[in-house]
Amino acid sequence: MAAVSGLGPFGGDDPFGGMSAMFNQILGTFGADPSQGWDQAKQLAGATANEGSAESNVDPLDRMRLADLARVAELHVTQTTGLTVPGAGTATTVSAVNRAQWADATLDAYRPLFEQLTSSLGTAMRQQLADISPEDLEAMGPMFGSGDPRAFLDGLGKMLGPVMLSMMAGSTVGHLGRRAFGSYSLPIPRPLAEPTLIVVSNVDEFGRDWSIPSDDLRLAVCLEELTHRVVLGVPHVRGTIEELLAAHAAGFTTDAAGIEERVGELHFDSPEGLDALQELLSDPNVVLGAIRSPAQEELLPKLDAVVTVVEGYVDWVLDQIGGRLLTSFGQLAEAMRRRRVETDQASRFVERLFGLELTQDTLDRGSAFMHGVVERAGPHALDRLWSDAANLPTPAEIEAPGLWLARTGDDQTLPELPRDLEIPDFPDLDS
Repeated sequence: MAAVSGLGPFGGDDPFGGMSAMFNQILGTFGADPSQGWDQAKQLAGATANEGSAESNVDPLDRMRLADLARVAELHVTQTTGLTVPGAGTATTVSAVNRAQWADATLDAYRPLFEQLTSSLGTAMRQQLADISPEDLEAMGPMFGSGDPRAFLDGLGKMLGPVMLSMMAGSTVGHLGRRAFGSYSLPIPRPLAEPTLIVVSNVDEFGRDWSIPSDDLRLAVCLEELTHRVVLGVPHVRGTIEELLAAHAAGFTTDAAGIEERVGELHFDSPEGLDALQELLSDPNVVLGAIRSPAQEELLPKLDAVVTVVEGYVDWVLDQIGGRLLTSFGQLAEAMRRRRVETDQASRFVERLFGLELTQDTLDRGSAFMHGVVERAGPHALDRLWSDAANLPTPAEIEAPGLWLARTGDDQTLPELPRDLEIPDFPDLDS
């Protein structure tokens, strides 16, 4: 294709109206090599987590104090759950970090999920770009000068994977790092060979806001994080969650109306085109609402059930231990639970991106299930959850712990009847 002089808004012989300059900017920023995109993701995550400010390393005295509290937490979590904390008793079980360090480690832990997400979303979005009609391409023609709109969109499609991986992973993990207390800010399994991370600055800032004694809050966070580590370290729990998360990440599909409309709104005739592209790729309505598939909707109740059990059990363990050890536990527990459900929009988007819904309803149902089991069969009945994959509750059993007890053991109590069960009238024997 011959270049036509003076067509581009940047001047020169650019038949694509300056859009090749935008591509060069993208390539220069993210690189053609996916590993370069991952390096950019880490830089973006760190800058987002610390909000562009320089962070100091954690004070050595804080590290030592947190290590002492972690050893206390390990002992009580082991006694209460009957499970072994992976790595318990070692100096690296818990590590105090700043926000940027948390974001860096979390990106590595979540990388397989993000790669599945961007592969799935990239395929879906490329298909949507390919489905843009000739009529719409013709209408977009003035944006391209003498260039071929289809050629540009094909080039854009090739860039979606590495650009999305960098932007999505870096931005979402960075936002989480601003408020995360520890490794299990989201109930996603992490490598057990690595320590559980505690973001000391976030914990201490929250404690000051709620006037909670520092050691009390730090111990409570250690208890919560190590209980997550224990439960998510159980092989069948870990395997079930990883399988469901991977299926959700790989399950995005196409919706021709989604990206087509958004791309038509972009203006690639200025250096701001990259910013517009980034905004597009981080829009929850595009990423989730437009292209979440029926297959994903089908698996969400299963993922919700196991996450509800994990979160309910963690809260139950924290109640058992914290109530004994901490005089401020009532205020502390209420503050921590409120914080988990009153999250910001960015964090809620990250949850939904992975298929997680950590709402007040989730926490309430998890708590009700635990209390229902304990009231009927005692606390040791909860051990069944971690003994066999078949013992994980179904979505229906979350609402009826008696049914779960009847299925998984020799419980002598009568199980709850389904709420929609119709009981016939007693027959009239005199007629």
